Parts: sequence; structure tokens; C-alpha cells
Amino acid sequence: MTAGDRSVQVGGARQRAILALLILSPGRVVPVDTLVDVVWNGKPPATARTQVAICVAALRKTFKAEGAGDDVIVTVHPGYLLNTKEHDVDWVDFATLVGEAEQDARDGRLAEAAQSYARALALWRGPALSGVMGRPVEDEAGRLEEYRLNAFDDSTAVQLALGHHHEVAPELAAVVREHPLRERTLGHLMLALYRSGRRAEAMEAFRRVRKQFIDELGLEPGPDLQNLHDAILQDDPSLDAPKSAAPAPAAGAGSTAAEPRVVPSELPPDIPGFIGRAGELRGLDTLVSEDGGTSGPRVGLITGVAGVGKTGLAVRWAHRVHDRFPDGRLYAEMRGYDGHHTPTEAGDVLSRFLRSLGVPSDQVPPGLEERTALYRSLLAGRRMLIVLDNVRSYTQVKDLLPGVGECCVVITSREQLEELVTWPPQARVHLGVLSEKQAVDLLGAIVGESRLAGTPSEAVALAQLCDRLPLALRIAAARLASKPHWTVRHMVDRLRCERNRLDELSQGESQVRASLELSYRYLCPNAAHLYRSLGLLTAPDFAAWAAAALLDIEVRAAEGLIEQLVDAQFLEVVGIDATGHMRYRFQNLLRLYAGECAEREESEEQRWSARDRLFRTYLTLAEEAHRREYGGDYSVLHGSTVRRPLAPALTDALLVAPLEWFEAERLSLRTVIDQGAELGMDELVWDLTVSMAVLFETRNYIEDWRLCAERALAATRASGNLRGQATMLTDLGAVELRLRNLPLTAVRLEEALALHIEVGERHGEALTLRNLAIHDRMQGDLDTAMRRLEVAREIFQEVGDRSSEAHTMNNMAQIELDLGRPEAAVRHGLEAVRLSESTGRGGARGVAQSTHRLARAYLALGRAEQAQEAFLRVVHIVKEKSDMVGLSHALLGLGEARLLAGAGQQALDTLTDALDIASRISSPLVEGQINLAIGEALRSLGRSGAEEYLSAAQAIFDRIGARPWQERAALAVRSPGGRAGS
Repeated sequence: MTAGDRSVQVGGARQRAILALLILSPGRVVPVDTLVDVVWNGKPPATARTQVAICVAALRKTFKAEGAGDDVIVTVHPGYLLNTKEHDVDWVDFATLVGEAEQDARDGRLAEAAQSYARALALWRGPALSGVMGRPVEDEAGRLEEYRLNAFDDSTAVQLALGHHHEVAPELAAVVREHPLRERTLGHLMLALYRSGRRAEAMEAFRRVRKQFIDELGLEPGPDLQNLHDAILQDDPSLDAPKSAAPAPAAGAGSTAAEPRVVPSELPPDIPGFIGRAGELRGLDTLVSEDGGTSGPRVGLITGVAGVGKTGLAVRWAHRVHDRFPDGRLYAEMRGYDGHHTPTEAGDVLSRFLRSLGVPSDQVPPGLEERTALYRSLLAGRRMLIVLDNVRSYTQVKDLLPGVGECCVVITSREQLEELVTWPPQARVHLGVLSEKQAVDLLGAIVGESRLAGTPSEAVALAQLCDRLPLALRIAAARLASKPHWTVRHMVDRLRCERNRLDELSQGESQVRASLELSYRYLCPNAAHLYRSLGLLTAPDFAAWAAAALLDIEVRAAEGLIEQLVDAQFLEVVGIDATGHMRYRFQNLLRLYAGECAEREESEEQRWSARDRLFRTYLTLAEEAHRREYGGDYSVLHGSTVRRPLAPALTDALLVAPLEWFEAERLSLRTVIDQGAELGMDELVWDLTVSMAVLFETRNYIEDWRLCAERALAATRASGNLRGQATMLTDLGAVELRLRNLPLTAVRLEEALALHIEVGERHGEALTLRNLAIHDRMQGDLDTAMRRLEVAREIFQEVGDRSSEAHTMNNMAQIELDLGRPEAAVRHGLEAVRLSESTGRGGARGVAQSTHRLARAYLALGRAEQAQEAFLRVVHIVKEKSDMVGLSHALLGLGEARLLAGAGQQALDTLTDALDIASRISSPLVEGQINLAIGEALRSLGRSGAEEYLSAAQAIFDRIGARPWQERAALAVRSPGGRAGS
């Protein structure tokens, strides 16, 4: 690794292995499990994941010390990612340069190719990944070495084509000595020696390697080497060094003029203001590359949703390469999606193409078979480009494909045309929407850059409202261009209203709605039904089970309809979510059109029933996910909404990891709560909100929690639902408690308590009392807090909520610690652990919380070994659940326990890991506590830097108003000689 011109040493085999794996996956997330498996060769210790985090922290320190910043290794669930946007990776640069060299060589730019190969090979400073152990890394090192040798061979071929045989012979000899069985390298050496007048040495090199082949492999060298050997013996002229190309003979005496041919050029005009699509153009460029692997016709396919610019790309590329097709360019509009004409038939296109190729009208055969045969015969000796635009089906074009020769066909379609085989494979190009910058650039190309310069944010908003879809962008830009008195903001305001957006983009000849209508018309009835039903939702994405609920069909049947919509470009695949299920989404304009179709074709009752089925399915799954995570219906109230029954196999498949299901559906659940509230489903939305609380708490989605609870509170107030109001006020009090907003916490919780008592909701009363007790403790009123907890515990025992009872015991243990009675805290802690463990396998979260409090009590008693054991148990549980809040607390305690045990450096490493996590999850209290712990640890170990951490802790506590911690931090800052105490 280098920083500037300096070599940077990475310490430790584990650090080197982890860095190697990240380097081998640039820009991609490497899961922690993968790192663990490689570093410990499939036999990791219990602390492997923690040790990986320690190694990553050490690597970050190394990078930071070299001035690289904090962004080299980024933490991204479920592992780490090497940031290659800001930092170079040699093998990535090597691959890029080799790719450029290969393209230059194919295009005949040999000098440029030689330079790129030289720059690429110069990046190698020795064997790849030298000194890094582990089978996957060693395999990758071998692959990279093979990649280098292939590039060396390709580079040598270019040098020989340039006549540089003298220059390459010495290095070739060295490589052949190291890799004697690489036949291509040996062939290059023999040719270089022969061209240098060293025929005897060329023969000797062959004989020496032939003997090695026979001795080691029992084989003769391959036919290419044998033929080269024979050609050298015969002084074959074809082996001579290349000479400058002679000028083409002029036409004149002794030359035979070719028969004149008709050279059609039917391409539409090039697209003005064409923006972007560099990657897609490169894919199409493989159609004219020299290395296609076939001598037959090349076929490319451009697919994409209506209005995405398929025709524009095809026409732009055709104009770019028109000089590669000296025998002509044919174009046909196949009208696969035309509202006024039926799709064009192959026979009609063949008739016109034959006339374009010079066949007189009266000699065009009448039948399709005869026309196809004549067409293919005429193309066989020509190099022509055929563009077939807006194809509906493979049947439309199969008779228009050349049979043999050097012709090239480019097809555009909204369908995938699965029967069509494209060659090369890279020429099957799928168009997505433009990037944000490209979309803004397209607007500027039509409207004028100066018109957008003063309002860049409005230009971005306009691009987003057009879905970054070229057709919609061109329509919006054309309207702006035609109305110079309109501002960009005015156009944005007109499009911002979803009800009118399609109207605004459907004026004049180019109409977004009409374009979508043509595709919708061709859907089968069931797929069309699903499409318009999905338009009833505002969720950002969805899985197949949600589509099944909308139509009340089996999931497998829904998957089949979804795939039809994907193939027809109505839906796009997002990817696989955390539960392993595929997710799909709309572009906004397609969603709006789906909603219009639903309004037009479905009755109000049908629309209500579809949404009601789906929303109740979400509630069924959310309730069950909560139950599985808590080990039962603990710490939660439920409403009266009737759940939608689901097949147990489906529920089990979706909720293998309940928190991951919540994570995958988080944004969709938020929109369900918004829509349900608008539709007056107040009982459903408050029930759904409390079922999601386990996600909000575990993953620290506090703002989501607040938004959902406030939306549900407004809905329950509008309907006069007192029980729902009380529950949502309890949730909002918990939110404010998390944010340390203690005055508002008290207001929310006191109002909730009064409503729970009014409606006789004992369970809700206890949940609210428990939170009020936590508030009292934070205010320093320990007696009131303990009294509330005792009442809450009695009610939890009465209603059978063991998880909440255990949590109450945790809080009682903490108060005992605050009062300086750690023995009593241990008793409460042990009881809390017992209660949590009694909730079964699903109560791991409660076990972690109870064990954490018990560990704190052991720590207060000075029992370092028992504290470490308990904290490690917590770490194991919270890591499995990706509970980063819990992990930061657990690592804080583990670091303190290790410091107490005398393991100073290990303690500091653990606390550093804890701080790294806390700083990324927006949990200021624990971040301040960790800074304080690190400062006190550094001071107790007699190391420098303590004041920096202590000051940071004090600033955080002052900002959030955590009074007891403010006092402790202030004391620590004022007491440089020792710890501030606990």
C-alpha cells in the first residue's frame, strides 16, 4: 500500500487479510461473516467478529495517519466496503488500462494500445497479495497473476505488430524461463528471435520447451507452436516483420471496376441534445469490435420502459458507426406500440428493404419465404446496418435477421424478446432512467443553460418530477422553452401536484400518458389488474407477497404476474432484501398512471377491499414479527382490527429473521400508516405503530417512530379513539425519553397515563408508569421512580407480561446501583435474567437487556471476570440482531470490565470500537459515556490524550442536558489526578 510516493506498512496477518479481501471487492460490501471465515480458515473463535472490528479500526487509524481521512473503509450492513471513488486500487486501474488497450488494438490504434499496456504492466511491483494467507486470497492472487500474464502476451502481440521484435526479445526470454509451459509466450519469443535474425535460438527455445512438455505432461506442444516451428524452418514469408501499408492502387488501366451497388442510407436524423448513455454505447460498440467470437451477423437489443430513449440511443449509435457499414444502413419503424396502426409485418418490411437494395418492384417475390431468401442472399456479401425500431415480438423480426455475412442488426423493444439471441452478449442493453446530472443536462440542452443557472435546486426538482425519463424531460423542457415568461419554479409547481402531473406531460404530439396507454393495452387481463391495483399504494417498493394480498391470490401466481410487468417494463427490480426476497418498484409516472387506471376501471369498493387486505396482511406480519422477537405478546397493546390469516409456511418464510423483515418493509410500513390514517383506519394504524416499536428501538429509527406515532395519534383523535390515543401518547413519550427531552416526556406520559386509567387499560397504565419511572430517575427522583416501578411490576405480573416485568426489574437494579447498593442490584438483575429467559427463544432481546444490567452490577462490585462474561454474552446476542444501539452499550461495558481486569490496551481497543459504532447511530448519550470512559482509561493508564475525550464527553452531556453525566464529566475534567468515580 502506498500514500503518495511512500510505502505504508500494514501490521499483522489478520489486518493484511482483511484489507486484501476489501481490495479484491472494490466498491462492494464484504460481509463480516466472509472476513471471519477467511481470516480463521473456517474455524473462528467466539470473538472473531469483534476481532474483525478491531482490525478494521486499526486499518482506519493507519489510513488516517497517512492523511487518507475516515472514508477509506466504510461500514455498510452487513460488513465493510472499500471506498474506490476517492482512493485508487492498482488492480482496478490495471483492468481499466488493459480494457483501453484492447479497444485501441481492435480499432487499429497500435501505438496507443502499446502505451496503455505499458502503463498497466508498470503498476505491478511484484506478486499480487504477497504475504497474505487464506485460500480465497491465494486463489485471487493466482487469478490476478494469470490476468497479468495474459495482458503481457497481448502487449507483446501489439509490440510485434509494430515491428519491435528486438526490444521485446529479452523480456520474453525471462518470462518463458519463469513460465515455460505458456505456449503463446513461447510463440512470441520464437517469432521475435526469428525476426531478429536469431533463427537457431528460436529453434533451440522450441526444442527445450518441447522436451519439458513431454517430460512433465506427456504431451507435445499445441498445433500453433508446431506450425510456427515448421514455418520458421521454411522461412515462411508470412513471418516477416510488418511493413508500412502500401497505398491502394488507383483505378485505371488493368483494373476491373466493381459493379455499382445501391447504398441505402435510411437512418432518421441524429437526436439533438443527446445526453449520457456512455456505458450503453460501449455495450453496442461490441457489435463492431474485431473480437466478437463469430464471423456471422451481429445482433443487439435495446430494451426499456416507454419514453426512456431507446430509439434515441439506437439512432445515435448508428450515426456514430455509420462509416463501418459501407454497403448501407436500413431502418424500419415496426410500430409495435402504435395507437393508430397495427404492428408492421415482416413481409411489408422485406418488400421495402428489397427495393432499397436495388431490386425492381416487379421483381420482389410475392411470398414471405421467397422474400426472406432473396433478402438474405443480397445481404450475404455486404456489410450493412439494419435498425428495427419499436419491435413488439420476436415473430416480427425473425425473418429480417441476416443469415450469414458481416451485417449488424439493432432492435429496440419494450419487451425482453427472450427468443432473440444477441451477439455479443454485451449488446443486450437495458436502458434505465438518466442520472440526476444527465437529466439536468438534458433540460439545459433544450431550455438553455442560462435559464437553469440561477435555480439549480429547482432544475433538480424538475428532473425528479419527470422521473429522469428522457421523454418526460423533453416535454417539460419544450414547454419551458416555448414559454420564456415561465420560471423553472413555475414548471415545478405545475408538476408537483400528482393529480395533474400526467396532464402537464401529455400535451401536444409527445404525450407520456398516451405512450403508457399503448403498453398497458397489451397486458393480459390479470397482469393489468395487478398493475392498476399496485397503483393504489404509495409504498416505495414491495415484495411478491404484497402483490398477492392485493389480488387475494397465491404468492407464486403473483410472482408470475409481476414478471410479466417487469418484462413489459412497468416494474423494475430493486434487488433482494434482507429476508432474501425480491423487491420491485414503480417509476413515479408509471405509478400515477396505474392509479388513474384503478380509478377508471375499479369500483370504490374494489379499491377499498384491495387496500384493506394488504394493510391487514401487514398488521398480521408485524404483530407476529414482534411476537417472535419478544418471545410473546409482551410490551405491547393491540387494537381490534381483524388480522388477515396467512398460511403458516408463508409466515415462516417471511419471518425467519423478524427484525430483517421489519428492516426490509420499514419504508413501506410508514406509507401504510400514512395511507391508513388518510382512509380513517385509525385502529389499524396505531396497532401497526406499536408493533413496529421493536424495530424503532433496536435500530434507533427514532424519527420514524415519532412520525408514525404522530400520524396515528392524529387519526385516533379525529375518530375519538381514547385507547389508541393513550397508546400513541405512551409511544411519543418513549420517543422524547430517547431524545432526552424530559419536559415533553413528562407531558406526553402524564396525558397517556390519565387516558389509560380513564378507559381501564391496566397494561397500558403499567407501560406508561415504567417510562415515567425512567424519566423520574433521569431527573434524580429515585424514590418516586422506585414506587412507580413497584406498581408497574405488580400490573405486569397481573397481565402476564414477563418481558416488561423483566425490564422493570432491570430499572430497579439500576436504581439500586444509583443508591450505591450493588448487591441488591445483582439480586434484581438475576431475577430479570430469569424472567427474560423464561420467555423462550424469541426473548433474546430481553435477555440481552437483563444481562447487561446484571453485568453493570457485577462491575460495581468489582467482579471483573463475571462482568466480562456477562457483557460478552450481550455482545453475542445484539450482534446477531444487528442491534447497533445495544452493541455500543455492550462494548462500553466490556471495555470498562477489561480495564478493571488490568487489560488496558484491550480495554482501549474495545472502547474505540464502541465509539466508532455510537458515532454512526446518532446516540449522543452513549457516545458521551464512551468518550468519558476512554478519557478516564487513558488517564488511569498514564497515557496522553485523555483531556480531549473528557472535553468531548462534557460537550455532549451539556448539549443534551444529561444532568448526572454532566456532573461526572465536569468532575473528571477538574480532577486530572484520577477518575471521577462512578
